[in-house]
Amino acid sequence: METQTVFVGTYTDGQSEGIYSLQFNSETGSLDSLQPKAKLPNPSFLAVSEDRKHLYAVQETADFDSLGGGVTAFSFEDGLLKELNSKGSGGAHPCHVALSSEGQLAVSNYTGGNLAIFNLEADGSLGERQLIDHKVLDTTREAHAHKAHFNADGLFATDLGLDGLKRYEKKEGGWVAAHQNSIDLPDGAGPRHFTFNADRSFLYVINELNSTITVFQKDEEGSYNPIQTEDTLASDYDGENSCADIHLSPDGKFLYGSNRGENTIVIFSVDASSGKISLVSRESVHGDWPRNFILSPSGNHLLVANQKSNNITVFRRDAKKGTLEYTGQFEIGAPVCLVF
Repeated sequence: METQTVFVGTYTDGQSEGIYSLQFNSETGSLDSLQPKAKLPNPSFLAVSEDRKHLYAVQETADFDSLGGGVTAFSFEDGLLKELNSKGSGGAHPCHVALSSEGQLAVSNYTGGNLAIFNLEADGSLGERQLIDHKVLDTTREAHAHKAHFNADGLFATDLGLDGLKRYEKKEGGWVAAHQNSIDLPDGAGPRHFTFNADRSFLYVINELNSTITVFQKDEEGSYNPIQTEDTLASDYDGENSCADIHLSPDGKFLYGSNRGENTIVIFSVDASSGKISLVSRESVHGDWPRNFILSPSGNHLLVANQKSNNITVFRRDAKKGTLEYTGQFEIGAPVCLVF
């Protein structure tokens, strides 16, 4: 029996108290052995380092210090989380944390409307911080940084309030605006999360406010241009909805997105040459308000954190068809982030 550890970030205004771990059975798809790992206010997003030696968590609050929320660095020691240090994120309600391969960490401050980029010390603790303010980019709209991502093309960050992905490149003095400083979406789209295919020739963005997924293609100059937008909702659904998370399957053949309201995972197939997507189906999440979800390392399962129904649901994934089959659930208070 092969088991893998899943860390769960939660909201702590109910029964949860912070970060938990579960054991996932990759044969049966079952979750068990719940253990509290760290007491922390609203650790709503987590990231684990590539060497599996450190875990980082936001504190999605407005009162860590005078500027807003916080972020905490942990090391793994004998199966336990040891807190290294915590620092202010430089803005209120940090909602996402991302790691680079070059020893940096980016925190997206939602209400603060800015990005914090920390240098990481040799022991994994948080070092010096650079702040990038999105509020100065558009004074007529309210900035809401939502996700950052480092790759070989630089640093990308969605801003839900500014309806775009902001791009940065690294210079000697820190991160500055890149040649394509903004990948723009329609007014009111509300870009939230995004993912790239393996060679970064295509970019997939899920838009929270208008319930769509937009596909971008990279041109010869390295800029991303929109080529397709598809609805995430069924045509006969007329209720409220807010999209949340998006992931590609390990082989890049299928794209998944979460609908909070319709309470589904929408499934698209991906054309390898054009990058365009085609609807396969939708699957009920068997819960309420699916926040983040993850694919297992093998790609054979998909796990969904359902915030309002206080459960994590598990699906077996058909690698050839991309479809999902519900296999079970695990109850836990206000789960919002899952990471293997």
